[in-house]
Amino acid sequence: MIRIIAIGKVKEKSLQNLIVEYKKRMTSVHPIEIVELSNSKINEKNIDAVILDESQRILEKIKPNEFVILLDLQGKNLTSENLSELVSDKLDMGHQLVFIIGGSHGVNQTIKNRANYRWKLSDLTFPHQLVRLMLIEQVYRSFMIARNHPYHK
Repeated sequence: MIRIIAIGKVKEKSLQNLIVEYKKRMTSVHPIEIVELSNSKINEKNIDAVILDESQRILEKIKPNEFVILLDLQGKNLTSENLSELVSDKLDMGHQLVFIIGGSHGVNQTIKNRANYRWKLSDLTFPHQLVRLMLIEQVYRSFMIARNHPYHK
């Protein structure tokens, strides 16, 4: 099983439809689940409290034996081929994978320490909701690369 744990809901209907499409595509290659946690209800002015609240709720969803990949601006850059190798290797070793997309303010050090791998999706800045679509597409692409499928040109 692969899980994506993300803070916030995708509000854009067009993005929702694309995410559903990639979830559907994934059903033929590997089970995937998206866990959406609500944004913190704490006053936005207290950023540290928001980060702590969201990080604690993320941690509650992670099992001790899962391999956690945190999307992190200070993480390592990967090509699609590198991600495919990482995903394939971890699944072949029997790991369950969890990808974490923190809130707009990020996550705390506890989550960073819990992460087995920190991945920088891009040097560019993207809307938070778009990252979820980009992640699920890259996970799907990882499987297509591993299978030498023409999807990855």
